[in-house]
Amino acid sequence: MGTVMSTLGTVSLDREVEVVGKEQRRRFSAEYKLRILREADACKKPGEIGALLRREGLYSSHLASWRAARERGELRALSPKKRGPKAKRPDPREKRIAELERENRRLQARAERAEALVAVQKKLSELLGVDLTPKDER
Repeated sequence: MGTVMSTLGTVSLDREVEVVGKEQRRRFSAEYKLRILREADACKKPGEIGALLRREGLYSSHLASWRAARERGELRALSPKKRGPKAKRPDPREKRIAELERENRRLQARAERAEALVAVQKKLSELLGVDLTPKDER
């Protein structure tokens, strides 16, 4: 390709440029966290914990939060947490309410059909001149 002169010097355009993808958040398993905590607890000399953290690429805040979770007995907290809203368990009362509302709608529709049928019968009897009053009321 060639070279380009700049104020910083000569830059070669012949080498390929690698584009690195977006970094993903690291997730630590419960076993890994417990192993690191055991190693940190075993450190007695000054600087050993710093060396451990540098070797593993961790921060001291990781140790602090993992130790607090371990002391609270939250072993589940040591595993990665599932993100997002928690799933709700269905309430059996909600299911019963939904069934009753469905039945109520069905019965209301049936009653409306029956009332419409009675109204049609009354109009038909008026058109045909048929008296629909009971015999004992006449």
